[in-house]
Amino acid sequence: MVFSYQYVRSFRLQGKVAIVTGGATGIGAETVKIFVENGASVVIADIKDELGHNFATSIALDTVTYRHCDVRDEKQVEQTVAFALEKYGNLHILFSNAGIPGPLSSILEFDMKEFSNTMGVNVGGVAATIKHAARAMVGRKIAGSIICTASVAGSFGGCAGHDYTASKHGVIGLVRSTCSELGAHGIRVNSISPYAVATPLTCGAFNMEPAEVEAAGHVFANLHGTTLKATHIAEAALFLASDDSAYISGLDLVVDGGFSVVNRCLPSIEN
Repeated sequence: MVFSYQYVRSFRLQGKVAIVTGGATGIGAETVKIFVENGASVVIADIKDELGHNFATSIALDTVTYRHCDVRDEKQVEQTVAFALEKYGNLHILFSNAGIPGPLSSILEFDMKEFSNTMGVNVGGVAATIKHAARAMVGRKIAGSIICTASVAGSFGGCAGHDYTASKHGVIGLVRSTCSELGAHGIRVNSISPYAVATPLTCGAFNMEPAEVEAAGHVFANLHGTTLKATHIAEAALFLASDDSAYISGLDLVVDGGFSVVNRCLPSIEN
């Protein structure tokens, strides 16, 4: 029998169980879809209850379940992990994707309460999900994959608000630090750093329509001819979740078309 590439590709997560936080919309929702297409059972963890329930129902009742989870509340995170274990019997993958943009304010007008909230979601939430997912994996001797959504703003300043920039630097640091401990248990920890993606979060932060966000991204983009979509980030998450990345850990996988490594100090050279 001859197997096509598409056939093999569609079962890269066969038999695996995943939790995707922030999975009701945007990058999280696209990742849920591609995980399920590749054979995984998925718990969608989010605070957008109606959207989450409807989304889960629209995919497959037997392999996708919605669970309310505010990642700022460690107890809810712990209960979500317990729910996944009870529902599907195991946990192999965590995609810690939930996040908020924080305010776009001058440091001279900095709101410390807003800062604490942004850090609580974007860093504290990631720490809580890593902690409880890793506990489940270590307890069951599962060489799992933990993936966190960072950002190009996690590597330098000036392309996002101070709250968001600081929090995403924290995510990358947390990934590198936890990777150094969890490797002994065969658990891989990586992050994905996207460039500008027209998700509901980004559109809401800048009060723009998706087409406007994409147009603004094109202005500063290095790679032309392709518009970055949430599906591109989901594909990166699939790679890091699957055995295709079996010996990759501690990586910040930057999906930005070269934006973060190019300094336009010279005029572009055109043929």
